[in-house]
Amino acid sequence: MLIEEREFFRKIKEAAFANPFGLERELVDLEISGLEQTSGNEAILEKLMTEVEKRIDGFKGKSKALNSDDRILFRYGVLFYAFHLFCNAYDDHITQQIQNGDQPIEVKFARDLIGLLVEYEFSQAEALKYLSFFFQLRRGFYFISGIIGKSPSVKALRQALWNNIFTYDVSLYEHFLWNRMEDFSTIILGKTGTGKGMAAAAIGRSGHIPFNEKTGCFSDSFARTFLSINLSQYSEHLIESELFGHSKGAFTGAIGNHRGVFSRCSPHGAIFLDEIGEISTTVQIKLLKVIQERVFSQVGSHETEKFQGRVIAATNQPLQKLRQEGKFRDDFYYRLCSDTIELPSLKQRLDEYPGEMKEILTAMLQRILGFRSKSLARELTDQIRKNVPAGYQWPGNIRELEQCVRQMLLKRTYTWEQSKETQGKLSDFQQHVMEGKYSATQLLSIYCFHLYQIHGTYEKVAQTTKLDRRTVKKHIDLAEQLESGAMLS
Repeated sequence: MLIEEREFFRKIKEAAFANPFGLERELVDLEISGLEQTSGNEAILEKLMTEVEKRIDGFKGKSKALNSDDRILFRYGVLFYAFHLFCNAYDDHITQQIQNGDQPIEVKFARDLIGLLVEYEFSQAEALKYLSFFFQLRRGFYFISGIIGKSPSVKALRQALWNNIFTYDVSLYEHFLWNRMEDFSTIILGKTGTGKGMAAAAIGRSGHIPFNEKTGCFSDSFARTFLSINLSQYSEHLIESELFGHSKGAFTGAIGNHRGVFSRCSPHGAIFLDEIGEISTTVQIKLLKVIQERVFSQVGSHETEKFQGRVIAATNQPLQKLRQEGKFRDDFYYRLCSDTIELPSLKQRLDEYPGEMKEILTAMLQRILGFRSKSLARELTDQIRKNVPAGYQWPGNIRELEQCVRQMLLKRTYTWEQSKETQGKLSDFQQHVMEGKYSATQLLSIYCFHLYQIHGTYEKVAQTTKLDRRTVKKHIDLAEQLESGAMLS
């Protein structure tokens, strides 16, 4: 393999492993294709596919003669090509499976994809593995893409969800973790109405599902791999039965056997425990045991059942405060927090990106009306902006905005339910700006701190602000003093 070819395939490998919701993948695609961002994603991908196909065809039937490193690079080129060649077929299959529900449907393109990989010297077993892996990648992309928005915090959320499913390194996941993710529990934090259930579903419906060669179907339908239970709606008496099930006669009123969510969860799926902050410490101890030991018993039974799925928990309550008050056990918290994902409030999203409202409304209207109407989205956006009270916090977040849209479609008006505490009140930052309490240096420091909260690195803030790293750190340190009130006393 020539040096230029080797470098090309290295870049293709880099693109294949990059988070598709991050900037890295976009930059690599542009570098390989040689096109400008304005060319559009379809044109860039088409150029990449043409170039990759030409290069892998040059080694077809000859790859075994390559040295081990070059052969690995060639195989990544084939996988990149095969995955993108069948993306539309996977998307059609996902749509049809959603319509069909719990029963797995035939994978009509399976033979073609397997045949293509075998043609490029992959074994039958490897081809079957990648058929399933590609399906998982495409499902992850499909469901995460359903989280609409262009604000920095939503972009960061989509990246975080992808990493939660495939880790920060897809190669690590593909080689070692694809069948071991049940030990990686997740806590999703966020205010009421921010979309915690949607984020959880994106994770729960994107687990690895093997292909069954005998049936020609995937072994389970992703439509049934995600189970959700709102823990706050059950009394202490009933919650264990809903979680673990009960046998007939286990307690007064148990006239038959009942399967709880842990019994019903697919080995390839996940359970979403919503409002985890509402449960008693007694239930926390029992859940902790299940998550640690992966076995449980129904209420009234001594027989054990195995649990193989993932656990995703969510709350809108401050867990740190609950832990300090002794209402949420530390050992339970540490067993759940393999990953913690926090969803941004609607107010934060609107403050970050002026066009966020229109993005959300366009998607909402398509779901409500059944078709895309940019003109109506624009009209509603203008109406809301003209009528929303100054400093409105959107306490119900996305859920409230959706009801606002429905109400405006019915009668062209909406009743803004500003709480007494926030009615007519500006945020502390807005108030201090209005009163002229910040210097230009302090304003720059607050902006740097805001960027740091979004991106998490000094380097990214420096890149955005065109400042050097040391200056950025100095401004962020100053902003932390401002936030503590030290600079305003």
